[in-house]
Amino acid sequence: MTYAPYEIIGEHRDSRWLVTCDHAANTVPDFVAGGDLGLPPEDMARHIAYDPGAAGLSRYLAEILGAPAIMSNFSRLVIDPNRGEDDPTLLMKLYDGTIIPANRHADADEREMRLNRCYRPYHTALSELAARRPDRAIISVHSYTRQLRGRAPRPWHIGLLYAADERLFRPLMAMLEAEPDICVGANEPYAGHLPGDSIARHAIAYERPNILLELRNDLIETQAQQRAWAERLAPMLGAALDKAGC
Repeated sequence: MTYAPYEIIGEHRDSRWLVTCDHAANTVPDFVAGGDLGLPPEDMARHIAYDPGAAGLSRYLAEILGAPAIMSNFSRLVIDPNRGEDDPTLLMKLYDGTIIPANRHADADEREMRLNRCYRPYHTALSELAARRPDRAIISVHSYTRQLRGRAPRPWHIGLLYAADERLFRPLMAMLEAEPDICVGANEPYAGHLPGDSIARHAIAYERPNILLELRNDLIETQAQQRAWAERLAPMLGAALDKAGC
């Protein structure tokens, strides 16, 4: 079977929403170090290789919203699609205390090959999907680990990340803060966006309404959990878009 660096679900769905999942998979294509980055399976199953649970949540959200979704099919350790091409962390050599053997001596030619075969095709497809509606709104779905090595546990169930555009953030944040059983963080566990990342590239640059969702990955381990969160978040997202008036 021919390798594809991304998967599109519901390509012809007509919602103005577009669901994206930059870190959907922990796939290492055969053309990258023979399909093995030199890490044991337990490390490739960790958050350092992808966003556990994010792909399932993206599928359910897209289904409920009647929206297309695009998901990467390469590990962020192969090359990180949520970084600009000039970002020094585009090709990680060390992540959460783990050295990535196949990346330690990766040179400029290796980097360019991974850009051309994984990163750029994904962003080209994402760009084309985003442009199909002039009123496109983008939801970027991610997950994060409850505790990094040597760090304090993170308390939030969900984080909303935003940069300059607060149109969706403000109404969605208010709705989540009103839920007594949800601990929500603003720009947590990370702050805003990075120059050249997916939201900057496909949403902010075109003034498209956008929000990045960070779900704690122990809360979306199973399909049942993923669907439950999607069913809870989808109406809030719709209401936030209506309240934003954009």
